[in-house]
Amino acid sequence: MLPIDAAAHSSRWRRRHPVDKAVLGLGLTVLAVSLPPWPGAALVLVTALVLLLGPAGVPAGRLWRAYRVPLGFCVTGALTLLVRVGGPGGFVSPAEDGPLRAGELLLRTSAASLGVLLFAFTTPMSDLLPRLVRAGVPAPLVDVALVTYRMSFLLLDSVRRVHRAQAARLGHTTRAAAWRSLGGLGATAFVRSFDRAARLQTGLAGRGYDGALRVLVPEARVSARFTAASGALLAALAALTFVLERPLS
Repeated sequence: MLPIDAAAHSSRWRRRHPVDKAVLGLGLTVLAVSLPPWPGAALVLVTALVLLLGPAGVPAGRLWRAYRVPLGFCVTGALTLLVRVGGPGGFVSPAEDGPLRAGELLLRTSAASLGVLLFAFTTPMSDLLPRLVRAGVPAPLVDVALVTYRMSFLLLDSVRRVHRAQAARLGHTTRAAAWRSLGGLGATAFVRSFDRAARLQTGLAGRGYDGALRVLVPEARVSARFTAASGALLAALAALTFVLERPLS
């Protein structure tokens, strides 16, 4: 199981309905994208951090390990706004208002990423996907997503086991040995994935599969109080942004 999935299963908000958490987490993401970067995105970023580390109970170390990957993309995208290609300044020259634009983009994207992580760290996929059928998503599409989600963990576990076995047999002592081990790892994972898929199909057929996977979903109801509080928080952030709005300079 990936760390973010383990955190979602042990989250304090695990038993809440996904709609409750979607209103809050995805609402913060929408605000980060639509509000002015300063102070709107900054307020969203701080609010998402407080919610993740406070009420949601996400460990700071685990949050950082998950957040640093999208944050790296955010920083990389922002750095491109610092330079301009072509023009009177030469082939590559500093862009006019480059630091300002880069800061605005970094604020927006980093705050939006935290909003998505708030939903991901509190909502296991096993709770979300079966409920999508009730929301109108075609059942075969949800079944494919469920099987893919399950198979991805099995594939990662197989890759981890093969890699550990190769390391125990000194398969990574030299560069040539490492490349041979990498080729063997890819071939083994490819063969095992097809073997697991065939066994899964045989098992479903033996259990009378009729085109729909039926799974138990934890009982949960949409909390009107939680949803209303989330809506009030989002509205307060939007109102505070327009009150405090100043040019970022």
